[in-house]
Amino acid sequence: MPDITQQTRAHPPETTEGWYVLHQMMRWDRAAARAVAPDQRHVLHRQATEVLHRLATPVAGGWSAVVPLIGSVADVLFLHFRPTLEDLGAAQRALAAIALFDALVPVDSFLSVTEAGLYHASAQLATAAAARGGAVGDEAHRAEMARRVEAERASPHVQRRLFPVQPAEMPYVCFYPMSKRRAPGQNWYALSLEERSRLMMAHGLTGRGHAGRVVQVISGAIGLDAWEWGVTLFASDPLAFKKIVTDMRFDEVSAQYAEFGKFYVGKTVSPETWLSET
Repeated sequence: MPDITQQTRAHPPETTEGWYVLHQMMRWDRAAARAVAPDQRHVLHRQATEVLHRLATPVAGGWSAVVPLIGSVADVLFLHFRPTLEDLGAAQRALAAIALFDALVPVDSFLSVTEAGLYHASAQLATAAAARGGAVGDEAHRAEMARRVEAERASPHVQRRLFPVQPAEMPYVCFYPMSKRRAPGQNWYALSLEERSRLMMAHGLTGRGHAGRVVQVISGAIGLDAWEWGVTLFASDPLAFKKIVTDMRFDEVSAQYAEFGKFYVGKTVSPETWLSET
């Protein structure tokens, strides 16, 4: 009988991707900002407002948001979703061209792409390949995986994950990066695909327990950034972030294998509101 565990052990799950995402965290150089003459400040605010509104609803698709941050080393988060990496680059250049933003200093950034991980399907098809004497990646496996990916991608649930809509009724935003541990005895990448699938299914159930209170956007960053995933949360009450992250940390997969980066929290506002308060 084939050793299914060994045959599936090193295989990553299949994923399907959507929009590219860029998080830009910046702080004001207060001295530079104060040095702008009042009459010139009015002109620069108007120019910045026009550009930020264009970025919010780009012709190419996607959207951008301005999120003033609270309790952070940065003052503002610019959040961009775009269909292509080049579209993100255009948004980045548009911000950099705003004269007022010469007084903004980059603090952090995160580049990723919205992602749906197909752990369950990947584990099922790996087991099926081993049972028939085949292997992951052979012609039959690739054909069935392509069919499963197409079916998953067509579902409304996956579409919402890959192409998220900015939830107007949930203006609070929380972002943090994360990776899976590779420590001895806690190496996520040494687990069998079946075990990773089991853990991620349980993890998903924990998150779904907060449906209606928190919208979660998961983006993959492997090969794009130092961290492996980004988590962007939206809520109508910032306490919802504390509740869901607490539940997630007690979840088995996070308790054993998750490493978290810096958290950024704020509230989405219009460009006019943000600029009037700076």
